Amino acid sequence: MDIVETFSSPTLRGTPILVQIFIVYYGLPQFEWIRESIFWPILRDPFGCAILALSLNTGAYLSEIFRGGVLAVERGLLEAGAALGMSATHRFIYITTPLAIRIALPAYGNEVISLMKSTALASTITLVDMTGIGRTIVAETFAPYQVFLSLAIVYVAITWIIQRSVKRLEVYLGRSTAR
Repeated sequence: MDIVETFSSPTLRGTPILVQIFIVYYGLPQFEWIRESIFWPILRDPFGCAILALSLNTGAYLSEIFRGGVLAVERGLLEAGAALGMSATHRFIYITTPLAIRIALPAYGNEVISLMKSTALASTITLVDMTGIGRTIVAETFAPYQVFLSLAIVYVAITWIIQRSVKRLEVYLGRSTAR
């Protein structure tokens, strides 16, 4: 089993990110060997646990996205590179990688947006994020509609910025025909 199969396993892609956050935050500290390891300074902090859980989850999806991009590169281009005398390493660096990045870019942008939205779940482990601050304001003002509508507008604005940035990068890299 290689590293791509490990990170794209159904365990990480098949379970909800909230469950993964809970397992990392509440489950891992239950093991004595974790508390005695070099990872304990990271895992005793809610921020470190959230980063670890979100990174593992996103890594599982990104490995599949980039694997799909690499597999989508036409075999004829690689054969042409071999016919020109390029080594396998050079073919991967100069042919496969640029094309795979262009192919995988739209799905990568979607995953970045999904990660941004998943950060709201970090408030469930005492980490203060936009959603946590919104809940605190609602508790003080008793105005949930105004607070969460404002929060939704902020999330939409951030999503729009990420989406436009990825679209501009697509146009720059020449994958998209829309100008």
